[in-house]
Amino acid sequence: MKAGLFLMPSHPPERSTWDAHQWDLDCLELADSLGFSEAWIGEHFTAPWEPVPAPDLLIAQALMRTKNIRLGTGAHLLPFHNPVELAHRVAYLDHLAQGRYMFGIGSGGLLSDHELFDVDFEEGEHHARTREALEIILGIWQNIDGSFDYEGTFWNVHIPDPAEYEYATLKTFLRPLQQPHPPIGVAGASPNSETLKIVGERGYIPMSLGLNAVYVGSHWDAVEEGAARAGTTPPSRGEWRIVRDVWIADTDEEAREGALNGMLGRAWRDYLHPLFSFGAYPFINYMKHSEDISNEDVTLEYLVDNLWIVGSPDTVARKLRDMYEMVGGFGTLLWLTFDHSENREAYEKAMTLMANEVMPQLKDLTGE
Repeated sequence: MKAGLFLMPSHPPERSTWDAHQWDLDCLELADSLGFSEAWIGEHFTAPWEPVPAPDLLIAQALMRTKNIRLGTGAHLLPFHNPVELAHRVAYLDHLAQGRYMFGIGSGGLLSDHELFDVDFEEGEHHARTREALEIILGIWQNIDGSFDYEGTFWNVHIPDPAEYEYATLKTFLRPLQQPHPPIGVAGASPNSETLKIVGERGYIPMSLGLNAVYVGSHWDAVEEGAARAGTTPPSRGEWRIVRDVWIADTDEEAREGALNGMLGRAWRDYLHPLFSFGAYPFINYMKHSEDISNEDVTLEYLVDNLWIVGSPDTVARKLRDMYEMVGGFGTLLWLTFDHSENREAYEKAMTLMANEVMPQLKDLTGE
């Protein structure tokens, strides 16, 4: 098993954009120094707790402060982008990253984002836009020197004939550095995610929230359903990334206290718990380890004891091994990272414990 980060990125609403950005860069630099394999950067437009609408800008700066860690968008929300423009931005960033870039895509999970862009979430327009945008992006990359015409439901594309512009040698020219394209990760949110079926169809990297076994299992079922539908072999479970809330300290008691009373606890109390309980996706049922648990019983204390990965290094290693066996295997844990700038020392210690004391205990878990 490998360890990486997932930055939504999350910051309390009172944090300035500049200070939040510096914290994210510091987190990525620390993860790189500790040997974390990768980090994915989220994108949202209407969430003050997730205030980054341009993850590629953060990645571009992080490339200058890191050496080895791979960096990906987690994810560019395809329904909200012109695919021609995004294809060029992604290709350009791939050259800047020199092999360290991953192209994460998603359909978007916030109803407010869809309303902002006038995308009909209830009718599934976001899924249709995602598929169409991906077809256009791949088509542009594959046909830079040829011709590409696409008439879609949402976008029309025509690559101009260079012969028509010989007087000025104008033509499309920008392919990604990694061929045929950067690794593509697909973030899924809804149970039995329609977006994750694209993973099975095309052999991409699946990325999931790690809630209860039924919810997570539905994501792998979606991957396999997509593969069966396309007549392809699904990707290895070793490619599967699962996002979890993690907090580590020297003892279980210290870790529990830090999780509940630090930024992890505050972000869930003020943002994620209300969102997951009453938002477009009523996720609260997927936080429970048993159907007998009432909604009212799903408190932060319940989450720290039953859902989050919290404890001493030995306890966290055991919980990760149990999770691995519960879902049938996966390849990379993505630590959901919050803004602990007011308790930086504890966060840096937790990250160091993960790298030096937890992950060595899990070397035998390959996801195969």
